[in-house]
Amino acid sequence: MSALHHRFDGPDDAPVLILGSPLGADGRVWDALVPALAVRHRVLRFDTRGHGRSELPPGRPTVSDLAADVVALADRYGIERFSYAGISLGGAIGLTLALDAPERLDRLVVCCSGAKLGEPPAWHDRAAQVRSTGMDALAPTVVARWFTPAYAEREPAVVADILAMLRACPPEGYAACCDAIATYDVRARLAAVTAPTLVVAADHDPSTPLALGTEVAEGIPGARLAVVKDAAHLVIVEKADEMRQIIGDFLGDA
Repeated sequence: MSALHHRFDGPDDAPVLILGSPLGADGRVWDALVPALAVRHRVLRFDTRGHGRSELPPGRPTVSDLAADVVALADRYGIERFSYAGISLGGAIGLTLALDAPERLDRLVVCCSGAKLGEPPAWHDRAAQVRSTGMDALAPTVVARWFTPAYAEREPAVVADILAMLRACPPEGYAACCDAIATYDVRARLAAVTAPTLVVAADHDPSTPLALGTEVAEGIPGARLAVVKDAAHLVIVEKADEMRQIIGDFLGDA
């Protein structure tokens, strides 16, 4: 397990909401949503192992290892139960939490993610590329898939900040999580998820297309699917106002 860099926002005595971030990003990616979510929740953001200021233990982690990191973080503060919202890799961690530690989870939000994310060779190739050349060459290609062209033109400063975050991601941490994603596949286990689940997908997301979110929502008993229009992968930034409402409603804020 890895000790995760993290921060809390919101009242100490409120229900806990843990937020998980995409591959290459750290907890700051949730900045636009946290003030609203922290009104009625004790919001706990973490940097995935090998990302931001979180350590990277030796060996190749699995997504189950990344989920175990979250449980260990909750244990550190005596948090027995929590809700969890994650986007992309953070969503895969959330699905794995729901399967590996169902007794800990109150509610689950899975944004722009899936029960399987692409094919293993592509992830291993990306890991090898980053280990060889670092993040600089890859980061602009990734960010181009995270926002619609219209948003990127309208909000260049926001896109530049996210690009800088990706470029600053430690290459070995990024690569290790690529290898973890390569082995991730919970499609056959979705029916075992018992936490009330909201799946959010974006209609212009080239990284995790709508079909992946639909598969998750259809596979989990009673899950809801919300489709955000005119948005790409990083929907929590591009459509922050809408996402505040969607997540807040599901968690009972409205």
